Amino acid sequence: MLVGMTSYTLTREVPRPFDDVLAEVRAGLVEQGFGVISEIDLAGTLHAKLGVEVPPQVILGACRPQLAHQALQADPSVAAMLPCNVVVRSTGPSECVVEAFDPDTMVTMTGGAPALALVATDARARLLGLLDALA
Repeated sequence: MLVGMTSYTLTREVPRPFDDVLAEVRAGLVEQGFGVISEIDLAGTLHAKLGVEVPPQVILGACRPQLAHQALQADPSVAAMLPCNVVVRSTGPSECVVEAFDPDTMVTMTGGAPALALVATDARARLLGLLDALA
């Protein structure tokens, strides 16, 4: 189910347990041509560093090297916005939210270079394909 998107994320609610959804997102990223180059257990890190409890939440840093290279050719400073972050967050025993940074935001933040817009359009379509497959 599509839920309200922020101005910078693409979001879906997924009515399945966290571990299942996390595995589906990992597999879905591969199907969309991305590799996962980083993984941050946000809940585990906050617990270890601050002693606070938050629901399970993992940030996956997804990269499609071809798109990253094209983006860097259009604007080398865009590296600060790479990789594409995809978050899987538990919202209940059998409910999750999956959010991805909207690549269109890169274009807005960098002044709309046409070459970067093409990269963002491709990345956005792939991320929406991933989110739609979770429904």
